[in-house]
Amino acid sequence: MEHLTFETFKEKVFNFDQNQDWKFEGKLPCIIDFYADWCGPCKMVAPILDELSKEYEGKINIYKVDTEAEQELSQIFGIRSIPSMLFCPADGQPQMAQGALPKHALKQAIEDVLLQSTAN
Repeated sequence: MEHLTFETFKEKVFNFDQNQDWKFEGKLPCIIDFYADWCGPCKMVAPILDELSKEYEGKINIYKVDTEAEQELSQIFGIRSIPSMLFCPADGQPQMAQGALPKHALKQAIEDVLLQSTAN
């Protein structure tokens, strides 16, 4: 799992300075976990995401964005509650989910993102 900054987000996910419409910059579909260190539900989801990043290595990237350190990025995506996760297929529009999803729901979302990515 990689922590994204404002600049690395533009390189690896979406460059909102150059594009008004969504244009995914990555090679693999990804999930962006918007979190904060003080957030209890975020702490519950972190080890699950770490486990899933190993399970799906080479198929999907899992990134983390610290909402405290990257406030501008959080504002751009309208993050009002955490954890919030942005599911980004390689093709197609991203989808946002809020709350601490259990492992089976995260796996299903990953499969949906991967299926959407290979179907297009």
